[in-house]
Amino acid sequence: MSLFIDVSFHSLKKFGEELCGDMVEVIRLKDSTIIVLADGLGSGVKANILATLTSKISATMLKEGADIYETVDTIINTLPVCKVRKIAYSTFTLIKIYEDGRVYIVEYDNPPFFYMKNGNYMDIKKNLLSINERRVYESKFYVESGDIITIVSDGVVHAGLGNIMNLGWKWHNILDYLKRSTKYKDNAETVTKELIQTCFALYGGKPGDDATVVTIAVKEPQYIDLFTGPPKDKSKDRYVISEFIKGRGKKIICGGTAANIAERELKRKLEVNLNSTCKDIPPTASMKGIYLITEGVITLNKVIENLKVYISYINDYNKEFNLNEDDGASRLTRILIYKCTNITLWVGKAVNPAHQNPGFPVELGIKLKIVKELEGLLKQLGKKVEVKEI
Repeated sequence: MSLFIDVSFHSLKKFGEELCGDMVEVIRLKDSTIIVLADGLGSGVKANILATLTSKISATMLKEGADIYETVDTIINTLPVCKVRKIAYSTFTLIKIYEDGRVYIVEYDNPPFFYMKNGNYMDIKKNLLSINERRVYESKFYVESGDIITIVSDGVVHAGLGNIMNLGWKWHNILDYLKRSTKYKDNAETVTKELIQTCFALYGGKPGDDATVVTIAVKEPQYIDLFTGPPKDKSKDRYVISEFIKGRGKKIICGGTAANIAERELKRKLEVNLNSTCKDIPPTASMKGIYLITEGVITLNKVIENLKVYISYINDYNKEFNLNEDDGASRLTRILIYKCTNITLWVGKAVNPAHQNPGFPVELGIKLKIVKELEGLLKQLGKKVEVKEI
């Protein structure tokens, strides 16, 4: 069975520096995901450049089909060892994880990765390779739904050094933390954010080094089929609804016309939920076999606004995100964030005359623009998105 790879990462830059010396690159391919964590020597601009070079070179080479030996050899030759300190200009961890569960990890002088299953640490055998006289560790194994892999830069391991914890946090302390934090969680963002917030606290709010956490949560795909707007050709209504219902995801309809088409073609009763009324968002509706029915453009615009707030929350580990309201936009936003990995957008191209009324806000007449923006935000969140214009 195909798995979904949920990836999240956060970084802290060294106190007083403008740029972070760690860099993460995530590339999603058709059947796999490539993740690179590079840690440049030192901090600031120089470290940022070194880490950027490392992550970009390695991710691009792997994406283009280069084997791991060629990739690592290129990086090592591009970034030689510091002659004074005798250490690498950039350390790195490369991960390629396939949707069938295969995992390939290469580590060069970064802290060892954490592989957790049901809150338990899984000790994976590593092969020691010598590539251009450098010691590189290689791991090959399979993951299952519910498994979590976490990688960190050495700034996380050193958190609290000379402050709250005299000798730093240490790798085994992080492991103990992950045993607790991953036992009942399957969301990569939650695990990552909690760990980086703890790291920030241990540094007393003034990180003594660049610190990065990357979490990979392996999940069973959660499919959504979302239908909005009537088809351009009215004679295709029955065919479109039939194909929409055949989809393997939970069914969501956004828009009164789309809901009426479903009611007519499926011969199922449509009932408005008056108890779901909200000051700014129209009420939802119910129909047998449909997971959620909302109004169209007003609701989708609010969903886009909510997703932007959530992305802002992701990019700032000090922010909180709460969306507990029961209106259609809040419910749909929660579904898209927490209960969706793969989504198919069924987008009708018929023009709704009401949206061309000059008394309505201009954005109501730009349905395809709204869907395009929604698609972009969902992809930014790592969702797999397919758009079917009808």
